[in-house]
Amino acid sequence: MGGPMDAATGPPDVLVRIVERRRLAFDGGTPPPPPEPNGEGVEPLPRSHPFLAALAARSGNAVIAEVKMGSPRLGRLGDGLDPVAQAEIYTGAGAAALSVVVEPEFFYGSYELLAECRHAAGLPALAKDFVVSPRQIESARRAGAGAVLLIAALYTAEELAGWAALARRHELVPLIELHDRGDVAKLAGHEWELVGVNNRDLRSFEVNIDLSIERAADLPAGALKVAESGIAGRAEVEKLAAAGFDAFLVGESLLLAPDPGAKLGELLG
Repeated sequence: MGGPMDAATGPPDVLVRIVERRRLAFDGGTPPPPPEPNGEGVEPLPRSHPFLAALAARSGNAVIAEVKMGSPRLGRLGDGLDPVAQAEIYTGAGAAALSVVVEPEFFYGSYELLAECRHAAGLPALAKDFVVSPRQIESARRAGAGAVLLIAALYTAEELAGWAALARRHELVPLIELHDRGDVAKLAGHEWELVGVNNRDLRSFEVNIDLSIERAADLPAGALKVAESGIAGRAEVEKLAAAGFDAFLVGESLLLAPDPGAKLGELLG
């Protein structure tokens, strides 16, 4: 992690709190030095990688369907959600890949949950965490993930490149999550295989899918592009696909749907 940032430009308070707890859980609160951005792992993983191949095969209509047990905004989703059954439904309804939120204190997840859902679904899986320790990368790999989320707001440009290189060395595709133009600027000087735009404002939690559309032209030409959050129906998928997005990470629309299989079918058209 880099030096202190002011409230206007640094990570939102909720991110700061989550990161502090993840540091404590994995490294006793003392952050290890960030991985080196040079050497092995600089080059993007090939499109033949299972996670990338699954998205590329359905480019423009690939849904990464998410399992999460709650969030700071929603609270715990409770006994009404069977995460393993949900993952199986996603497979049957045509999801291209799976996303599992593993952070335990704010999102009620775990790497064990990731392993169970990935095994049940049989789909390439994304580990969604707030990565500040190499042990999280190792945990994702052991749980069977094929990709790992890296939130650009948490790192300097050099640190982001280092974490991406470390992920690749573990055969994990780094999905670089972006929010604003400052995040996009951190991509300069490197090649990337997978980038995403989160349409949810991390300070207000408001969602606006036009954020992805506004960022689309600035994203790396060679990367697969993922739109995240706020995708409620087929109209949003078609709008984002027309803007150049290959895949769509969908969580709450599926998790809160009375029939998640039917909802996923609607999203896929």
